[in-house]
Amino acid sequence: MSTPLALLDTDVETDLRTTVRELLADRCTSDAVRAMYDGDRSIVEKLWKPLAADLGLGGLLVPEDHGGAGASAREAAVVLEELGYAVAPVPFLTSAVIATTVLLECESDASAELLAGLAGGERTAALVVPLSTARNGRLATVTADAAGSLTGAVTSVAGALEADALLVPVADGDQVALYAVDATAAGLTPVSSLDMSRQLADVRLEGATGSLVSDDAEAAIRMGLDTGASLLASEQVGIARWGLEETVSYLKTRRQFGRVVGGFQALKHRLADVYTAVESGTAAARYAAATLAAGDPDWLVAASVAQAYCGDLAVYAAEEALQLHGGIGMTWEHPIHLYLKRAKADQLALGLPGVHRAALATFVDLPAGEH
Repeated sequence: MSTPLALLDTDVETDLRTTVRELLADRCTSDAVRAMYDGDRSIVEKLWKPLAADLGLGGLLVPEDHGGAGASAREAAVVLEELGYAVAPVPFLTSAVIATTVLLECESDASAELLAGLAGGERTAALVVPLSTARNGRLATVTADAAGSLTGAVTSVAGALEADALLVPVADGDQVALYAVDATAAGLTPVSSLDMSRQLADVRLEGATGSLVSDDAEAAIRMGLDTGASLLASEQVGIARWGLEETVSYLKTRRQFGRVVGGFQALKHRLADVYTAVESGTAAARYAAATLAAGDPDWLVAASVAQAYCGDLAVYAAEEALQLHGGIGMTWEHPIHLYLKRAKADQLALGLPGVHRAALATFVDLPAGEH
């Protein structure tokens, strides 16, 4: 019988959580995030440098022999939960998780060189696929000639605006190759995104020169997307937990009809429902991270369970927070809308919950028509 996976934080994970939360509380204010909707993206660099370089989180998943921290998916999940709790506008998911995982799976000299830059926090990378791409989605719309000159366009790419290295999947017959392209050689058009704290961009390549990372990278790219989906659940849990805690705090002080609003039975029931959902989502997200870190053969099942549940959870918790705050929750000045937008964008990212439920049915051999 295999040893059960522990879901509670270890001492190392607790210390990491505390460190990240303290830094975000000090430097990631809702005013600075809100300013991104007016075009001020200065917070991204100011926040990403201390996280990526000073704390070493840019290379959290990079092995020590490549200069990274050599941590596992469990530590990455801790970071993502805190980033979600602060709705932090940094490319940790896109660079330190998805792009890093793809490069690790490629195992080439070119990927090792890129990983060294990511490990030290000097470089940031992004996988050039639409953010909505699910694990079985189309990967390559770009083509390359014999000289490595790339041509094509990809829409709605997350992390491209923050990246200096673009990892571009390229159609090559029946295979998908992977090229690294300097971001300055690509045409990047920012998109007016629902969630401007993770702003998307359309990427156009018109004869840009790329260096070959792998001539057969489909499995590596899908591993990166699956890993991203698995750990995105932790960010969604962080969003949901903020919504719950912020609402409880507000209802303890808001008074109506001479009473504290939180004392009304109907509101207590709604909060209890959110609390139960958040605890369930936390268990699902942590199990997904733990199975991924342990190399458990059921990690894809755990990832789909977590995404199928947590994608809806974050939206539900943010919507309840908005409604239970009443009029103040509808204002631009209150940060709730930042969380609701991130929750909805995350719900669409890396496969809708329905896509993961369908995948889960396949993983557990559920016959068609019974799901």
